[in-house]
Amino acid sequence: MESVLVVGAGTMGHGISQVCAQAGYQVCLTDVKEDALNKALNDITWSLKKFHGKGLLKESPETILERIRLERGLESAKKAKWVIEAAPEIEKLKRELFQTLDNLAPVGTILASNTSVIPISRIAQATKHPDRVIGLHFFTPVAMTAIVEVIKGKETSNEVFEQAIDFVDSLGKWPLRVQKDIPGFLMNRIQASNIREVVNLLAEGMATPEDLDKGVKLAYGWAVGPCEAMDYAGLDTFAHVRQSLKELGEEELTSRFDVIERLVKQGRLGRKVGRGFYRYTEDGKRLPWSIEDEIPSS
Repeated sequence: MESVLVVGAGTMGHGISQVCAQAGYQVCLTDVKEDALNKALNDITWSLKKFHGKGLLKESPETILERIRLERGLESAKKAKWVIEAAPEIEKLKRELFQTLDNLAPVGTILASNTSVIPISRIAQATKHPDRVIGLHFFTPVAMTAIVEVIKGKETSNEVFEQAIDFVDSLGKWPLRVQKDIPGFLMNRIQASNIREVVNLLAEGMATPEDLDKGVKLAYGWAVGPCEAMDYAGLDTFAHVRQSLKELGEEELTSRFDVIERLVKQGRLGRKVGRGFYRYTEDGKRLPWSIEDEIPSS
């Protein structure tokens, strides 16, 4: 079975590592921070045990975990068939990573980015082989979401595009073909417009996060409310996304209020730190919204 290198051990990175290992791939998960790797392994273990308890795994958690190894550094790019970057949504950082990966990885290795909004072609400009660079945009929670956007950059080869489609299919996910490389791609442009309105309503005191979340779930059948989703993915991630969209000239997709940035400044990054729009128990269970969770004033 082919090997996969996942760069970045945050919420997205450990989720991508889990689904690849579940599909039978040998996975190397790398990060510059030792504590991030340890937390990722704990989170994957917890998730696999939950899936196993519900009878959703074909193999034991222990068997799947044996396919995942942790590493600091990018040396495994020399042997991987697939490299999936899941670093923070900062274009400069991603371009630097792809320049390094392009130098390390054999020509046959496919380099993929899990970027949420940055055009793949801009990232590929940092490489000597832009034809092998593609977007694989997973959604949170990765292990439970059935879709992956496959984004074709301006210079991505048709062969790489089709290989990526097959790879996503092998993970048990539905590959959504994105033929035009625009900021935010397809689903995130839709999501951004929803989040824009949610943040505007919160900033203007129209409703609480809990009421908005429950409202969209009851009215539109969403499984997770927008504030819950932002907390899960990380509010710092959404702050980076908002900044990237503005830099890319897509301000119409962003809120006119800095609600998320204010929460991040307070250290309220979401579920991963126990507090965002909501507060969370140590095992990640969301607590009911209370007056203590009010958004700080500017």
